[in-house]
This record gives sequence, structure tokens and C-alpha cells, in this order.
Amino acid sequence: MTFAIGDFVAVLDDVVKGTITDITETHIFIKDETEMVFRYLPSELVKVDANQHELTKYSDINNHYLQDKISEEPKKRVSKFTKTKSEIVFEVDLHINQLVKSTNRLDNYDILTIQLETAKRKLEYAIQKRISKIIFIHGVGEGVLKSELEYLFKKYPVKYYDASYQKYGLGATEVYIFQNPN
Repeated sequence: MTFAIGDFVAVLDDVVKGTITDITETHIFIKDETEMVFRYLPSELVKVDANQHELTKYSDINNHYLQDKISEEPKKRVSKFTKTKSEIVFEVDLHINQLVKSTNRLDNYDILTIQLETAKRKLEYAIQKRISKIIFIHGVGEGVLKSELEYLFKKYPVKYYDASYQKYGLGATEVYIFQNPN
């Protein structure tokens, strides 16, 4: 996307909006409504046209854009639990974009730590709630998360194996939890 001085832009993954005041070879400087100047990469910005409208909690309730949004059919909620043959299967998507709003300031170690902590929390939750199967969707990648998950699973009374290739491809692991018959 090409930018010019004077364009009104918004920052992706942030709440900053403003007018472009300067453009260098690598960065674009924008001034927001409070007269603060920020520096961003061009890939972090999106141009906002004058004909685009915002729907915020402060919008006029009679705004026709808001009324169109209200009159739309509500989306069906997709449950993370799927029931097959009287068995509850808990699906946990460990892709980082499903776990955090923004990955701007996260390095690979932070991302892996968040994913493993989420997996540990969900596994302990399933053990506590007596859910016998969990599908961890981790993706293919370089296999680092998958090997770390296998190391984590060895600490619990579980059996793990690759999940259904037909349904999940190569990027998921199915975990069966051994429960005490109480």
C-alpha cells in the first residue's frame, strides 16, 4: 500500500489513528488527535478513507450502519466441545493468534510458553472435569510445539497419538486421559 503525507491511517493491532506527517525509507510517522507523533513500519498501517464509518459504543443509536448490524441474523456459536458416541471430545486450538490479541512484542520463546501454559491448563481442566479426550490443534510447523507437548503429556496419566488425519491433517494430537473409576 502506498502512503502519502496527509493520509489518515490506523494502526493494525493497536488503537492509534492519525495523519501521516513524515515518511522515511523505513518508517512512517503519524500524529494522532492528541498531537503525539508515533513511528511505525508501513506494514503496520492501513489507510482509512473518508467514507468509512466506525461503529463504536459512542455511536448514535439511530445510525443506519448500526441498525443494519443489529438487524443481521446472529451467528451460531460453535462449541469447543463435540459429542460423539456419548463421549465428550474437548478441542483446544494452540495457534497463537487464537490465544492472544496481538503478537507484536512476543518472541518465539514467549509464544511457545503461552501455548504450553494453555495446554497444561486445559489438560488439568479436562482431568478435573473427567473429560476423557482432548484434541490439541498445534499445526505442522517445525515440530517444536508438538515435541514440547509430548514432553508435557509424559507427566500425566494419558496416552497420546496423532489425531484424525482426515479431520485435522498432520497438525493435531489426540490425548486420551485415564480416569479413576469413582
